[in-house]
Amino acid sequence: QVQLVESGGGLVQTGGSLRLACAASGLPVSEWARGWFRQAPEKKLEALTCINNLPPVNTYYADSVKGPFTISRDSANNPIYLQMNNLNPEDSAFYFCGTKERYYVNTCPYSMNYFGLGVQVTVSS
Repeated sequence: QVQLVESGGGLVQTGGSLRLACAASGLPVSEWARGWFRQAPEKKLEALTCINNLPPVNTYYADSVKGPFTISRDSANNPIYLQMNNLNPEDSAFYFCGTKERYYVNTCPYSMNYFGLGVQVTVSS
């Protein structure tokens, strides 16, 4: 059974930082892409950033987070992370990660095979 578990969400003030992590277990394949998505109340689902696990490692960032957000991974089978800096209230949303099997990142597709349950990020003004 595949499980994706996010951690690191919470409440932060404007200008602050948070680091999210997404750990996976039970993946049936060794090659995958994983990414971060968010959804705020009454807003569309937004694909933020993706990374693939095997070298050459490639990343994709949506324009809305390019710069303040950084996706990373320690090695091919470790959690991925989302470092979020200079947060503002517009970044408040439910953040969750997804994994797509056998996908080399050139974008961040919504057609992920698996999604985690997510974490809430709230940025106070």
